Formats: sequence, C-alpha cells, structure tokens
Amino acid sequence: MKIDIRKVSQSHLPKVDFNAIEFGKVYSDHMFVADFKDGEWGNLSIQPYEDLKLSPGNCTLHYGQSVFEGLKAYRTADDQILVFRAYENLKRMNISSERLCMPEIPEEIFIDGIRELVKIDKEWVPGIDGTALYIRPFMIAMDEYIGIRPSDTYKFIIFTCPVSAYYSEPVKVKVEQRYVRAAKGGLGFAKVAGNYAASLYPAKLAHEQGYQQLIWTDSHEHKYIEESGTMNLMFILNDKLVTPMTGETILNGITRDSIITLAKELGMEVEERNISIDEVIDGLENGSLTDAFGTGTAATIAHIKTIGYDGNDYSLPPVSSRDFSNRILDTLEKLKRGEIEDKYNWLLHI
Repeated sequence: MKIDIRKVSQSHLPKVDFNAIEFGKVYSDHMFVADFKDGEWGNLSIQPYEDLKLSPGNCTLHYGQSVFEGLKAYRTADDQILVFRAYENLKRMNISSERLCMPEIPEEIFIDGIRELVKIDKEWVPGIDGTALYIRPFMIAMDEYIGIRPSDTYKFIIFTCPVSAYYSEPVKVKVEQRYVRAAKGGLGFAKVAGNYAASLYPAKLAHEQGYQQLIWTDSHEHKYIEESGTMNLMFILNDKLVTPMTGETILNGITRDSIITLAKELGMEVEERNISIDEVIDGLENGSLTDAFGTGTAATIAHIKTIGYDGNDYSLPPVSSRDFSNRILDTLEKLKRGEIEDKYNWLLHI
C-alpha cells in the first residue's frame, strides 16, 4: 500500500512534558488521511497534524455522519511499541460505519495507517507508568450538500496524542432516571458522535451535583443498567463478575471483552445479563456487592467509589480491598507493555 509521506519541518515534541499531560489536549506531529470518492479509497497520506478545511455546507456538520474509534499504543521496557487490539477496533468501526451508511474501511488502510503513523511518531509514545499514546481513527462525510441523504464522499483520518490517566481517582456516579442515551433500534451499539452529543446535557447536570459520570438506564423503564458515559460497567456481586449484556443499546467494549476473557481464565464466574438498579442497591445495602467499576480504552478500569440513586449516595469498599479489579488492571497493564505472554494475540507490534 502506497502512502505519500510529508513530515513536519520541526517537531514540537521537545515542548511536551510527559509528566504533566492533560488527556486529549496534546497532539502528535502527524496524521494519516485517506479519501473515499467514486466508490473507492485513495489519496493515502501521512502529513503534518493540521486544521481541516470544510465547507459550511459539509453534510457531517448538519446531519451527523461521523464515526470514530479509540485505542492505545504502549512503550515496553526494551523500547518496543505495542498497540492493543487494533483489529477489534477496525471490526467495530466498520459495524458503526454500516449503521450510518458509510463505506467500510479496508483492513490494510486501517492497520497499515496506524502502523506507519505510529512508526513515524514513535518518539511520542511515552514510557512513564500510567501513560500511553492514544490513537483516534475517525471518518466523516465530505459532500457539500444540504439535504438528508448519505454522502458520496468521505474522509478517514487517524491522529494520535500522548495521554495520562483519564481519571486520577475513583469516580462518583449517578444513576440517570430521566434522560436517555440510547433506545432499541437506535445507535447505542455504534461508536458515533451523536451518542455522545445526547449525553452532554444530563452529564452537565450531574457534574453540577458533584458526580463525574452517569449510569445510564434503559429507555423504557429506567430499571436496568446499561453503561456509564465513556465506559461499560461491571460489578462483583455474590463473588461473581456481573455485567450488562451488549446489544442494540450498549457498546460492545473491547476492554470489556478483554476483562471477561481474563476473568474466565482466572476461574471467575461471569454473568452477562440484565442488572436492575434495585439489585445493585440491595447489594450495596446488604454487602453482597463488593466492587463496581467502568471499563474502556481511556480509563482501562475506573473504580467507582459512590453510586448516587434517588437522592441517596451509596459508598463502595476502599479500592485497596478490591482484589479482582486490581488484579485484572495489573494484568492488563503488564500485557499491554509486553511484560507477560500475549496468549490471545491481542498486540500489534510496530
């Protein structure tokens, strides 16, 4: 695959302090770009990270054809660069693209685009504990047309940014009982921009009440737990790992899948099923619920310290006492950095 390469004249890497990185605010030198036109992908390039030029009539701006993914690259102790589960991100992105009538991204464009981009910007992959290079592939419609129909042209871009931890401490979450993130038949299973736009206002209200995230519930009864903002949710309930089933309204998280796989390997009983709010509150009150955490690329595991529901705050045990989630987090971090065997072939070597 031929990729035209145009490098920056001078890197701004020397200006970056890897010990004080704000998540998602520092961008690496280059980006990968591909264009879809006349039914095929072309114009593959790696070029300096720069602003896009868009028409005010660009149909993405008006009708929301926008899909994206998120994954990370890690630096090992012997200076190798490893990307975690890139093929699963490609698979999920194409599922999202199909739902929005957007073209499939071929494996060689997605994987080789990541490989070559990270190779060029490999010095941007931090080696400090708790850091990584976040990789953001996304696709938007490019037609200049004010009319509701799928675009004929698209732009696929990958850019990267060094990041530290998404959450610096365990999070306080609130069960959402009014607003809806996703409904059956909608876009909840896809990683599309509109899902996140729908969450902004209720999340803002929760922040004003002192919560960092929401626990979304089903759109019909607000009875069953779905996911939490940027994360899937998991609970240790009666010594079992319990998590909502993925489906039409819940994103099929790659970190979620990784944790379930490792949990089964460790002999933990796993239940993927509907979880009612009442069951969670009862578990908090009688002590049968001993851990709750979010899972996702940005945070890996985000321990939950407080669950707010119906005007009451319920506290969870100290993070130091949570053997399973701490063990899984340690295992995942070691795997991503090449410190233990990659028996599931999850790592892409750059």
